[in-house]
Order: sequence, then C-alpha cells, then structure tokens
Amino acid sequence: MKFPKNLSAKLETRKQNNALRQLPSASNSIDFASNDYLAFAKSKTIFNQTHQFLIDNNYCQNGATGSRLLSGNHPLYELAENYIAEFHQAETALIFNSGYDANVGFFSSVPQKGDFILYDELCHASIRDGIQLSNAKAYKYQHNDYEDLERLITKVQPTADNQQQSTIYIVTESVFSMDGDCPDFDAIIEIAEKHQALIVVDEAHALGVFGENGCGLLQQLQVQNKIFARIMTFGKGLGCHGAAILGSDELKNYLVNFARSFIYTTGLSPHAIATIYCAYHELSAEKAAQQALRENINFFNQQKQLLGLKPLFVRSKSAIQSAIIPGNEKVKSIASQLQQKGFDVKAILSPTVPEGQERLRICIHSYNTSDEISSLMACIQSLL
Repeated sequence: MKFPKNLSAKLETRKQNNALRQLPSASNSIDFASNDYLAFAKSKTIFNQTHQFLIDNNYCQNGATGSRLLSGNHPLYELAENYIAEFHQAETALIFNSGYDANVGFFSSVPQKGDFILYDELCHASIRDGIQLSNAKAYKYQHNDYEDLERLITKVQPTADNQQQSTIYIVTESVFSMDGDCPDFDAIIEIAEKHQALIVVDEAHALGVFGENGCGLLQQLQVQNKIFARIMTFGKGLGCHGAAILGSDELKNYLVNFARSFIYTTGLSPHAIATIYCAYHELSAEKAAQQALRENINFFNQQKQLLGLKPLFVRSKSAIQSAIIPGNEKVKSIASQLQQKGFDVKAILSPTVPEGQERLRICIHSYNTSDEISSLMACIQSLL
C-alpha cells in the first residue's frame, strides 16, 4: 500500500532535524530515565497483595467488559475511588484510564464557550490537547510568571464580567514534567481569589514524592481545599496505570455525564483497579522508599553544587532533574555516551521541548545509590 507523500515528507523533516522518535530497546543500564520513583512498578509486595486481594474477593475476571456506564462499573471502582478521595482529603474521586484521558476529558468538557483557560506555557501535552477540544478561549502565560498571569486576567476580565455564566480557569502542574520545578501556589491562590477564578492542578509527578505518605504537593502545602480540581496520575510514583480527578460531588457527576474520554471507553480491569488500591495502601505502609527518594534528591542537588554543574540544571527539588544542553545533535551525543557507560539517561529533543531548551532529563529513584548518582554526575562533568 502506497504511503502518502506528505506524511513521508514530515518524517523526512524529522530525520533532517535529528528529531525522529523511535521506540527504545529494553535496557539493563542504571535507571535514571523511568518515572518509577519509588520502585512500585517492580514491587513484588504490591504484585502479591493485588493477586491475593483478587482471590480473597473472588474476582476471576480479565476485563471490565464494557464502559463504566454500561457493564464495566465493577464494585472495585467504588472501593478504590472512596479510598483515594479519603487519602487525598477530597470530596470525591473519579478514575480514568490514564492521565492523558483524565486531562483530555476534563478540559474538553468542563470549560464552556465564554469561559477562559489561562495555562502555564509548560503544561503537559495532554492538558493542551484537551484545551484544543474545548469551546473556551485559552491563553498561555509565561512559565511560573504570575505578573504575566495577572496581565492575562486583566485582559479577559471585562469580557468575563459581561457574560453572567463566564468562568476563568487557571491551570498549572504541581511538578512540571520536563523541568521538575514547582509553582508558587500562594501567589496563584491569591490571584485566583482576587479574580474569583478556579484553579486546576495536575499532580502527576508529585504523587508519592511530596507530602505525608506521598499524598502530593498541594496537601503538603495544605492548600488542597482551595483547588477546584486535582488530577492524580498513577503511572509515575504509584507504579501502575490510570488516573483520578479529585473534586466535588457536582464535578464528578458532571464528568460522568459529559467527559467523552470517560463515557466512550472500556473501563479498567478489576486487576488494574486492585493494583491501584493496593499501591495506595503501600504508600501509607512503606515510608522507607519515600525517605530514600528524598535523600537521593538532596544528594543529587549537593553533587550539582560540588561539581560546579548547578548552572546547567533547572532548579528543582523534585525527582525530575533537567540539564539544559541546546541542540538535538549535541544532547543526543551526550546521552548516547552516558548510555555506553551504563547509565540509562534520555535526551529530550525539540519539538518535545522548545528549540534551544533540549536537555538531559534525569529521574531520581529511591533505589539509586549514592555511588550511582556521583558516578553519573562525574561522567556528565567530564563530557561537558
């Protein structure tokens, strides 16, 4: 079958820009690339607890059998959602099949025509894709720049005031997926309250990393009650699959009725929901991994300072550490040399990040050793 010429041309452009994406092979290198911050994805404890939980509760079912609104709403959903809501001090939780589905479902259905979405320019692609499907008008503000955010609110406020049902949504992440930095939530909340705006926060990379029992950054800051909606993604610190949107009973009811990525998809299997449920229990029970992760993040930041590499890195106290090395060819070369030395470190290329902001994205885990971290940093120093 002949492949369309315009699609071939786009692939060729990617090749010429040294930006062609390819699926990687499995690696036995030292892991500084995965989002499995607490080793929950490879936890035999969670695996065995999930298996035993399903046996004890007589669940011998491989799939959900349909969407949750038809035949797929098995009882484990209610059990898990109630536990998640209580864990995160939220009124309700609604599980989606993935973080991408949750963000697309929320932003495509909640903001209405006449509303305004003001989002940080570094928000994840899933947020931006959901916004593209929305009938609301959207504007991005400069990264963590609250003067720019307020400028945009001042720009749209007169229009919003003239429309009785108009709402302004301020959208950000608690930990940004490519930079690893965090917003100033005191500033965002002050602006939102001043202008009667609603705040939506994606906590994908904060779950398991920040807060008591890994509950996330917003609960650590004790500001969760000032947030309209929180998106919790389970594929990072929780080591499994799926996501939940936390909010009010009304928000949950609205999403069940209008979020197309929720309505028109087969639900997660009982095994997937049981894994989420058991992983949350492990967050409460297993404190050593969270403590080890925090110590490794501190040690990594100390090594940056010690080796004079701090100016290279985006400031971050999270598990995501990014060294800015402009140019696809240069950052790919350095990543390749690190991989040859046994370190699984990935290069993030444009257009995934803006041109000139290409980087090594390094993920810290509870299971990385001090020797592994110091050896990696020494290699980066020598290569640069």
